[in-house]
Amino acid sequence: MRKRKPGITIEIPNFGSRTIHTIVSDYTGTLACGGKLAAGVRKRLRRLRRLLRRVDVHVVTADSFGTAANELRGIVEPRVLPKGRHDTAKERIVKGFDLAHVAAFGNGNNDRRMLRAVKSGGGLAISVDNGEGCSLEAMLGAHLHIVGAKSALDLLLEPTRCKATLRF
Repeated sequence: MRKRKPGITIEIPNFGSRTIHTIVSDYTGTLACGGKLAAGVRKRLRRLRRLLRRVDVHVVTADSFGTAANELRGIVEPRVLPKGRHDTAKERIVKGFDLAHVAAFGNGNNDRRMLRAVKSGGGLAISVDNGEGCSLEAMLGAHLHIVGAKSALDLLLEPTRCKATLRF
């Protein structure tokens, strides 16, 4: 049995504490715009990679532009989904983790079920508009909405930012 990593703990007054062991993110429109990683995202993903002793990072994508593997080379190996219902596939994948310890990022209708599952499972669900828009369904399935992948990743790299947004 694989030992659980220590995670990233975020204390949020009147919202609850979250210890994140697993990060699951969409690629297209969430970490990338037009198929290319957004400015500053590579640096933050590398910082998260250095934190891999603390968290597991997964990128799950339909890869609309076919660029995810090349753009993420040396950082994380994306899981490219076959044609079909990406919304149910992403939900099924995320449910394979302990949802209470997952942070999920997404922007599209095909991310809505993943975000909703993480939110209802006690994890942290974040909708991200990285320049290609964010579906209303993805936003409604999340705890918070943020503009920019760089800012989204900073919520985990600098947990006080997440605390400031979600506290009551």
